[in-house]
Amino acid sequence: LWDAIQHISTQITLKALTLVLNPQWCALNYLSRAPFPGIEMGDKPLLNLKGYIIGNPLTDRKFDLPARVPYAHRMGLISDEQYETYRESCGADTSMNRNIQCKNCHDAIDKCLKGINIHHILEPECSSEYNGNSDSGRTLFDYGGAELGLSDISSECREKGYSMSGIWANNRSVREALGVHKGTVPLWLRCNHGTPYTTDIRSIVEFHRSVTSRGYRSLIYSGDHDMTVPFISTQAWIRSLGFAVVDEWRPWYATGQVAGFTTLYANNLTFATVKGGGHTAPEYMPKECLAMVDRWLSGRPV
Repeated sequence: LWDAIQHISTQITLKALTLVLNPQWCALNYLSRAPFPGIEMGDKPLLNLKGYIIGNPLTDRKFDLPARVPYAHRMGLISDEQYETYRESCGADTSMNRNIQCKNCHDAIDKCLKGINIHHILEPECSSEYNGNSDSGRTLFDYGGAELGLSDISSECREKGYSMSGIWANNRSVREALGVHKGTVPLWLRCNHGTPYTTDIRSIVEFHRSVTSRGYRSLIYSGDHDMTVPFISTQAWIRSLGFAVVDEWRPWYATGQVAGFTTLYANNLTFATVKGGGHTAPEYMPKECLAMVDRWLSGRPV
């Protein structure tokens, strides 16, 4: 990432440039190693990095994964009795099936949540043979255009839109227009889960503590209807940093309506929820997220 940023900056002739990086949930795995070392070492060209923005970020497994069950309880997806039994059986480390009672609780909860879309709990859970995410052996071109009629495209299932993104991106004329060299990317997948890599970073909480303590601003936002990385897990690891609260929990507004809630912490760390947002909040609430980011980038309170 650092090499890419350096290359881009050397190709731009503007005297004054503001470079905005908006990493998604996994991108801080890259930022945890770059670009800060290069900046501190004085690598050329010099970059005046001001801060970073992350949304519904997977940050620490001891916070993120165990938060799914409490979140499901808060949102009325499992009963009080199920939740209390779960707490009693699984103990403090709720991410582990440590005994048969805990496993049984997990099974009962999984049964309740089976039909729930974890990326946005209010949206339908849809199945699609090809939704642009698959990394199976069957390629895009095995699905004829006749299989994607107008009724499919205009249905209430968001995944159908993902289908169209894959068809568009793999179209020959589109690839030529985008300058994709023939043979470099055999098949574009929206989320290629088949990419082989080793996960060796279990937590980046200390990274956040380090960079925010050195003056970098941060905006950490969460769509409040995401159960993949629930907002309560993000709140938990932010609190673990031990930063003082500068501006207490309050609503923030967009288009005259409450768009979420926000807290400002010391070291210029802003946390905000996006009301009605899913795992990729700007996808669900674009106007609200644009207002939030615009205010933050201009130095105004969210």
